[in-house]
Amino acid sequence: MEIRRENTHVPRSVDGYGASAGDHYEDLIRLAGGIDLQILGIGRNGHLAFNEPGSRFDSRTRLIQLTEDSRKANARFFPSIEDVPTHAITQGLGTIQEARHLVVVVSGAEKAAAVRRAVDGPVIEDMPASILQRHPNVSMVLDAAAASLLSRSHFH
Repeated sequence: MEIRRENTHVPRSVDGYGASAGDHYEDLIRLAGGIDLQILGIGRNGHLAFNEPGSRFDSRTRLIQLTEDSRKANARFFPSIEDVPTHAITQGLGTIQEARHLVVVVSGAEKAAAVRRAVDGPVIEDMPASILQRHPNVSMVLDAAAASLLSRSHFH
């Protein structure tokens, strides 16, 4: 099954600086009747989307400054580290929590500790991905390396 382009949406700056892009994107979500399927990844430090540790669980779509770690992790998509953006527009954790179904895709041993903390650790803002424990409909797709620190009781 193909997802039609008009049914996929990425937040974009509407004023050249992103200042109003968050509110605009939140309005688009409301007008569409909400998000049916949200596809996410988890960063090495447990960030979800670009919600770094310390992001509020009730945060909304907004302009954020990327950490150096996030910039380095995304450098593979750019010709050089100097070309990696310093800022991004990210959905907030509150926005993500309102999606009807979350699919989290994670690969690599370097993310195994974050996956374990997201699944088994306390639900705290210092581990943004831990908020997944509060969502009623989450599917996680993990390679063996990313799942390596989980107990077998987590697999169905």
